Amino acid sequence: MLQSGTPAENLAPFSANRFSVAPMLDWTDRHCRYFHRLLSKQTLLYTEMITTGAILHGKGDFLAYNQEEHPVALQLGGSDPSALALCAKMAEERGYDEINLNVGCPSDRVQNGRFGACLMADAPLVADCVKAMRDVVSIPVTVKTRIGIDDQDSYEFLCHFIQTVAERGGCDNFIIHARKAILSGLSPKENRDIPPLNYPRVYQLKRDFSHLTMAINGGVKTLEEVKEHLSHLDGVMMGREAYQNPGILARVDSELFGSKDPIPDSIAIIESLYPYIEAQLAQGTYLGHITRHILGIFQGIPGARQWRRYLSENAHKPGSGVPVVEQALSFVIRGKNDDNLA
Repeated sequence: MLQSGTPAENLAPFSANRFSVAPMLDWTDRHCRYFHRLLSKQTLLYTEMITTGAILHGKGDFLAYNQEEHPVALQLGGSDPSALALCAKMAEERGYDEINLNVGCPSDRVQNGRFGACLMADAPLVADCVKAMRDVVSIPVTVKTRIGIDDQDSYEFLCHFIQTVAERGGCDNFIIHARKAILSGLSPKENRDIPPLNYPRVYQLKRDFSHLTMAINGGVKTLEEVKEHLSHLDGVMMGREAYQNPGILARVDSELFGSKDPIPDSIAIIESLYPYIEAQLAQGTYLGHITRHILGIFQGIPGARQWRRYLSENAHKPGSGVPVVEQALSFVIRGKNDDNLA
């Protein structure tokens, strides 16, 4: 059942910003976040980027989420300080734990709306946007950005941007994607791969702005890499690896937050998802809209290929429900039993 609620209490001696799953358009929707929360209690989850126009003028409730998702942050796209302030206030009233401003997305559509990475060229405007939101909410307002755009990719440019947004806007928490963005000539996918990663630049930024909270994003694939980054920075944001191989999230609480709870069993996690699936189907959700997020949970486990194939071939059929997931899961259970007998 969709509802808003009060932010979750911090369950560990570390800030939730220590590890987060990146906001990913068309991926980190409410079904994805509910599933990820079953795997990790501590990971900070982000919504997809939601524009101020969608929230204020779109059809439907773009701020809807599940109570179980906390801690959860809303990522906003926009460049109008007053619209951003209004949306931030609405989000706080709905119980979101953080507001994040997108200053990193390089897509043409985002640029045409004058938000995303192109805003790096106008640090005073970003500062005004942050200040407008901070003036009306008490929850954290953070900024996710790149290390540069096009030929504006010097360290001095990045420092000027951070300093302006921090001092004029009052932002004390940044997530830095350690690649610059090419605003023309590259697709969003190419912008995630072609511009080279520059982790040392982000490390230096933290040293030069030690009073600010900084997390790093870009190319992170293992918890070992996360730990290395945490020796330099306050937090790490993992993107596509967490989505495509969500089993990695099951180890986050113990390895990064010091939890003594048992590592969640992947089969049990899927079985615990059944009531949620039933409730969503009753509200008109198609099974495939949920199961597309869980395909990678058994990566590297016997039966995983049959699991993925069965769900991919059957979850979108009319009337599909929990029995489809149960049948897909039987391949993994059978594979696990065969592996134990070997």
